[in-house]
Amino acid sequence: MELPDDFPTTELAFEERFGDEKRCREYLMKLRWPEGFRCPKCQGESGWQLKGRDLVECAACGRQTSLTAGTILHGTRKPLRLWFRAMFLMVGQKSGLSAKNFMRLMGLGSYKTAWAWLHKLRRAMVRPDRPKLEGKVETDETYVGGPVEGAVGRGTTNPMVVIAVEKIESGDSKYLGRVRMEVVEDGTQPSLFTFVCDNVITGSEVVTDGNAAFNELPLAGYKRRIKIVGHDPKAASSKLPGVHRIASLVKRWLLGTHQGSVGDNHLQAYLDEFTFRFNRRRSSHPVKLFHRLAEQIVRTAPFPYDQIVAQVAPCVP
Repeated sequence: MELPDDFPTTELAFEERFGDEKRCREYLMKLRWPEGFRCPKCQGESGWQLKGRDLVECAACGRQTSLTAGTILHGTRKPLRLWFRAMFLMVGQKSGLSAKNFMRLMGLGSYKTAWAWLHKLRRAMVRPDRPKLEGKVETDETYVGGPVEGAVGRGTTNPMVVIAVEKIESGDSKYLGRVRMEVVEDGTQPSLFTFVCDNVITGSEVVTDGNAAFNELPLAGYKRRIKIVGHDPKAASSKLPGVHRIASLVKRWLLGTHQGSVGDNHLQAYLDEFTFRFNRRRSSHPVKLFHRLAEQIVRTAPFPYDQIVAQVAPCVP
């Protein structure tokens, strides 16, 4: 579903457009069934919304289907207009929101509720069918977290994050394209090689350091370009500037917006949010980001609180 021409472009217009449940239901229904309602039981194509309820009744079999059933909003008891406002706030803030600020802006009475809502929205920021990176792609690993006493280089116990970013060259212009990030167990071949294969299209030029974990990339159909950086951090930044720029930005964001208080088991969710924002940084207005997030909300499976806490099914971009 493309963004309607009359879609609100200001916060005030947004509040007026989605200030009541009826309009929120209509919008959500178009997102969930862009080609028209389809009953999950009998595949009937005719149905109607029940007045004042988030239910659609099938004209053929009579089954009542919730607008939010099977989505990230599954089982919610809060009005849709509050969820719409939450989505708009989250994408409208350039640097994102901490759970504490989100709780204050939304008027929520519980920090736990605010924290869980943000994690649900982060979950929806990952498109399972999104296209892979292509062209010239830099990749390297970094560690996220505070310094570990006595640890050097790959000996640190902080979470390892592998980053891949497109390097775009158009005429005289050079800039970073899309990014992918993933928390990995270690810097060995199974982790790093698999990350590249999962996130970069075959045939692309992959620029790496001399890590042997990437040695089999040519056998998998990639063009590997090696830049030897040694153990000098400054050399790594100059030889692989794209990934180190991303690493610097994401660490600064975690320290600034979230005060560095991100648990290791939830780090991937925050990386997913950063990826969503960075890959859409050229969007002309937050309403476009809201629209894209809303589209993914109805396509993302439920993520209940107990799974959020345990990260039983973590997001992987």
